[in-house]
Amino acid sequence: MKKISLMGASGSIGLQTLDVLRAHQDSFSLEAFSVGRNINQARKIIEEFSPSLVSVQFKEDADILAREYIGKVKVLSGREGLIETAIHPETELLVNAVLGSVGLEPTLQAIKAKKTIAIANKETLVTAGHLVMAEAEKHEVTILPVDSEHSAIFQALQGEKRKNIERLVITASGGSFRDKSRAELENVTVKDALNHPNWSMGAKITIDSASMMNKGLEVIEAKWLFDLPYDKIDVLQHRESIIHSMVEFHDSSVIAQLGTPDMKVPIQYALSYPDRFVHKTDRRLKLEEIGKLHFEKMDFERFRCLDFAYQAGRTGGTMPTVLNAANEAAVALFLNEKISFLDIEYVIEKAMAAHDPIQNPDLGTIIEADQETRSKILADFKG
Repeated sequence: MKKISLMGASGSIGLQTLDVLRAHQDSFSLEAFSVGRNINQARKIIEEFSPSLVSVQFKEDADILAREYIGKVKVLSGREGLIETAIHPETELLVNAVLGSVGLEPTLQAIKAKKTIAIANKETLVTAGHLVMAEAEKHEVTILPVDSEHSAIFQALQGEKRKNIERLVITASGGSFRDKSRAELENVTVKDALNHPNWSMGAKITIDSASMMNKGLEVIEAKWLFDLPYDKIDVLQHRESIIHSMVEFHDSSVIAQLGTPDMKVPIQYALSYPDRFVHKTDRRLKLEEIGKLHFEKMDFERFRCLDFAYQAGRTGGTMPTVLNAANEAAVALFLNEKISFLDIEYVIEKAMAAHDPIQNPDLGTIIEADQETRSKILADFKG
């Protein structure tokens, strides 16, 4: 029985993680979890999985749950609650499925506590990949990717020698607006952007997919997970999302991982690794029904956020932190209909241009750069 902590249980990845735990109750147990403000979802999880610890965002919500479940579950809130969820003494694996850079500090604490990390939170590696991977190496902790693209690369590398890698190829569906020109993007709505052609994801990730920032963050994440320079990490548009990513080796062989667009597969693989468990699904891959797969070179002028991510990654230091913070702030503004879709790019570009990056930043410097970026953007659009 593998005991699990789950940060971000009420989000898209969190809910699908619960589905995996539900399907394999003899193999996994949920000992601790966190949600934001969704205490109704927290109640459902407490009733079904009987964890020993739950964390919510605000103290007033924690007080409500504590009264309702007195003597049954420990209830915490805020930063302390997230950290306690991450380092719960009974668990051996942490699933980091929270949105945003809030997942960074709890993940670092979990690594120090020698927890295996299943990471679905891109921002943790984007903002502080050098710290996370150094701590993981120091404490001999395994970092297991949950994103379908990084899971695909991880699976393709099983049994292979890293020195033989020529390049990584991360595939991209192209998102909600892949068939629109930049001129056609001038007046797209939030509803338009949330209509992803292949995947069912949360709002923020779906917007990132439409802008291609999601893929940019994945490029930075791949650099840290697989210890490769950016010149060896490519992005290829692949409409069907059947090939999740590929590895080309220096003998010209290419190994790809294929499957239907189903996030439960990489989630389950991270939880069951190095084993594979049965996945009961009616959506098994049938290439004879699909017939054709399509591929297109990425247009960096069309998808400027992808270009920003490569720029930030190559600059290094605190620049990826600024990239991520500006993107989170801009996406929130767009979802609240304060700015247009193309303004997301403007906000990010302006923040990066104004930032003087600090190399090899410590955690305090990263947090300061993150907060300063958000504050400046908020001040620009206040009211």
